[in-house]
Amino acid sequence: MNYWLVKSEPEEFSISLLKKKRTTGWEGVRNYLARNYMRDFMKNGDLVLFYHSNAEPSGVAGIARVSQESHPDPSQFERHSDYYDPKSKRESPTWMMVELEFVEEFPAIVALEVLKEQKSLEDMPLVKKGTRLSVMPVKPAEFELILKLAKAKTKA
Repeated sequence: MNYWLVKSEPEEFSISLLKKKRTTGWEGVRNYLARNYMRDFMKNGDLVLFYHSNAEPSGVAGIARVSQESHPDPSQFERHSDYYDPKSKRESPTWMMVELEFVEEFPAIVALEVLKEQKSLEDMPLVKKGTRLSVMPVKPAEFELILKLAKAKTKA
């Protein structure tokens, strides 16, 4: 099993909304490295830290699970979509997505500041300056520590 972190602004899509909807397509990712992670490495059953960005506080809000592996993101073909890409073709789509299902909402957000204080997380891309990826891998030990900090029910 692999572990991941995905970011979303809670005004756009929050862990609470995922809990209500149960599943969602992780559409609109328009960074090639993040796309490649979804396309090439995210597998059914992988656990995902759900991170609220541009929030007060920003931090890890819960856990999701990959419920469907990579497939074309339909928003790239929808002219009215904010994620429309006129260069992408149906026969060779540029942008991919995975489906995520709700697992757990944490009792409290594990704030970015708390994560930055953890010596064992210092190599995690999330806590490094300048890292803006919306999808990133998480090492098993990092994932387990964040679950512990969150007092999560879910086990890695």
